[in-house]
Amino acid sequence: MKFTFTEKRMDSSEELRAYAMRKIGKLDRLFRTEAEAYVTFSIERGRFLAEITIHNNGMFYRASELTNDMYASVDSGVAAIERQIRRNKTRLEKKLREGVLDRDIAPAYAAAQDEPDEEFKIVREKRFSIKPMSAEEAILQMNLLGHEFFVFKNMDSDDAVSVVYKRRQGGYGLICDDGLDD
Repeated sequence: MKFTFTEKRMDSSEELRAYAMRKIGKLDRLFRTEAEAYVTFSIERGRFLAEITIHNNGMFYRASELTNDMYASVDSGVAAIERQIRRNKTRLEKKLREGVLDRDIAPAYAAAQDEPDEEFKIVREKRFSIKPMSAEEAILQMNLLGHEFFVFKNMDSDDAVSVVYKRRQGGYGLICDDGLDD
């Protein structure tokens, strides 16, 4: 497993990084291919925050734990990710199709950067590949990331770019490209 550590408003010790690598590294046995782990250590209002994100074959697993001890935050984060992986690995294998966690898709699309208008200031930009998947898989991925929406290529609609989102009234919504150019 590849590790990337980030520190915000604090300096982490070598022992803490080694502890996190040892604990998070145990999750590597759950994947068939090498995963990447992004770990952020920070302090918020006197408490220790450990944010752990694991990326493997297009799937992201994320946990954020805030406790009075950074080691406890790492332990809680690893336990939460392990629960996510086990729960969703079984669900994906049963519900969608065999081998869904084994695929490795090359990036197919990166959005072009236009000149921003003077009125609108872009403060952050993210680039990512849009993966072909079903709406159910996109909802699962959105929930794993803890986001309010998720962009994907809808396999059920000839790889049309689609967005799933959480509705305020409960449930989920789906926005699809109709393929018509007006």
